[in-house]
Amino acid sequence: MEKFTVQFIPYDVCIEVNRGDSLIAAAMDAGVHINASCGGGGVCGKCRVMVEKGVSECEQTDKLTSEEYEAGWRLACKTEVRDNLTVRIPMESTAHKGGELPKVTPRATAHIRTMDFEVLKEGGMFIPPMEKVYVELSPPDAADNSSDLTRLFHHLKHVTGEGGLDIDFSVIPKIPGVLREGDFKATVTLKRPVTDGNKSRIVNIETGDHTDCNYAIALDIGTTTVYGELFDLKDASVISQYGKVNSQVSYGEDVISRIIYAEKKGGLERLRQVVVETINDVLGKLLSGSGSEVNVDDITTICIAGNTTMTQLFLGVDPRSIRRAPYVPAASLYPSLSAHKLGLSLPEHTMAFIYPLISSYVGGDIVAGVMGSGLYRSEKLTLFIDIGTNAEIVVGNKEWLACTACSAGPAFEGGGIKFGMRAANGAIEGFSIDPDSWEPMLRTVGNARPKGICGSGLITAVAVLFENRLIDSRGKFNTDVSTPRLREHEGITEYVVVWADETDIGRDITLTEPDIDNLIRAKGAIYSGCETLLNEVGLVIGDIEQIILAGGFGSYIDLGRAFTIGFLPEIDPDKVIFMGNGSLIGAKMSALTNTMRQDVVQVVGMMTNFELSETLSYMDHYIAALFLPHTDLNLFPRLKARLAVG
Repeated sequence: MEKFTVQFIPYDVCIEVNRGDSLIAAAMDAGVHINASCGGGGVCGKCRVMVEKGVSECEQTDKLTSEEYEAGWRLACKTEVRDNLTVRIPMESTAHKGGELPKVTPRATAHIRTMDFEVLKEGGMFIPPMEKVYVELSPPDAADNSSDLTRLFHHLKHVTGEGGLDIDFSVIPKIPGVLREGDFKATVTLKRPVTDGNKSRIVNIETGDHTDCNYAIALDIGTTTVYGELFDLKDASVISQYGKVNSQVSYGEDVISRIIYAEKKGGLERLRQVVVETINDVLGKLLSGSGSEVNVDDITTICIAGNTTMTQLFLGVDPRSIRRAPYVPAASLYPSLSAHKLGLSLPEHTMAFIYPLISSYVGGDIVAGVMGSGLYRSEKLTLFIDIGTNAEIVVGNKEWLACTACSAGPAFEGGGIKFGMRAANGAIEGFSIDPDSWEPMLRTVGNARPKGICGSGLITAVAVLFENRLIDSRGKFNTDVSTPRLREHEGITEYVVVWADETDIGRDITLTEPDIDNLIRAKGAIYSGCETLLNEVGLVIGDIEQIILAGGFGSYIDLGRAFTIGFLPEIDPDKVIFMGNGSLIGAKMSALTNTMRQDVVQVVGMMTNFELSETLSYMDHYIAALFLPHTDLNLFPRLKARLAVG
């Protein structure tokens, strides 16, 4: 993607951004404050800046006159970067009262890991588990009247070099008609074995050459969302993507409530039915999103990953033992089987590969993330964290792996927060304040008028308020500060993030002390989970060489702010990798390389699980983490140094 530089004056700060990024986003990432209380909707008109150099595109609104626009004035929230820019921030847009400019703290960034198809090819790993092979057979005659199946087996053994083959019985009735209809020219679909010594299996036969039409689907069955990706097995190119809310949410927002519902009469069958319906809706959208490019009969593979509860509910396996000591799943490994037999709207020859599980609360989605991230092949001591309502944590490298899970609660997805919401349009995701006026600078998803605060915005807001000493280490507001934005409402102290006339909901959007307390408990659970797991294997935070963050939420976290509140162990930001949806990436890689299907069995066997509820030290670590950032500030040396200077 094309990059440009933006220089902010008088701060003398320069930042590199992507083409099309907004100036308000660039300023926020650079740590430059501009008053912007409407979240980028162009309503408040407070984010006026002067573009002194470079060409910019800005939607002209009634907040700027034609003369001002011609002179170079722009609204930062409505200006897209299309050139190298020099931007002056006037004092009126900062609302700064003192003569000294406020301190600038650029946003900490992290690397983003993506799957590299070329690496698979160069490493000799691009061997999909489902292969299409074109055959041209000699028709039978008086000299050779062997059966059609025998003729097919002999030819395939010669072409593939495999000593033995097997076949699904459902294929045999199709062979005579397919061969004769196509003049004994056909395409055979083979399922490769997961272990050496086993036979490849014929699962389909079709007339003509269809070797260029071999497609796969990666599917992540999440507690909240089911997400799928349709791609070509020739080159891993993505054809379509689609996600939909898991219809099981109507029966409980978390896995425990769904397990309880599954224990009721008919509950398990109902939960399985609704998630299958959701998956089929996703599959339908993936196919329609491909246009006429993909025929459903050409989909040979679907790789599925989900947490332990979602996996068992999808398969119709009783999950009751998951929530009861000693907390065990029904099975760790599941055999591959026809997707059609699972109720999916796919052909009978489409094979479903289910990611294996580790424990009741470390499921196939985490195993897929570990595989997709390459952690299991790395020499670096790595901390892998998948962040959601439940946070799963893995530590180790190619020599050993240990894992655990902790309940962080719904705060990161907006639950338990007065104006919390998911990261949809209008959700506040960026926040800063002027240290003199206490006026905010906001950025919302979609640059829409504010509707609420999403999880990443909540982390940022609390970190900024703490750094500016508007709240203390216990999460309590400093009531000595004089600003109309800090008030007491119905006995609760709160900060007004957005006034009602600038919101999309007609009410003041506030951040309350109970909101902050909920966040502290959620981040405390994750940090203490990391610390406990490390201690149980004889390590400390300082031993970690890299952190991999997985999950959609993890991709939007501002690292600097996450370190500030003690959400993550403090390490060099360059050692943190954003992976995104690790579950989906791992599922996709398993469809592209049979090597990973073989490796995953070994990985499951080498992973040691720790149940935090059975680990005595966990509660001590948790209590210590219920402060900003922690009771022991020495664990956050960079933050400690910044606070000392401030």
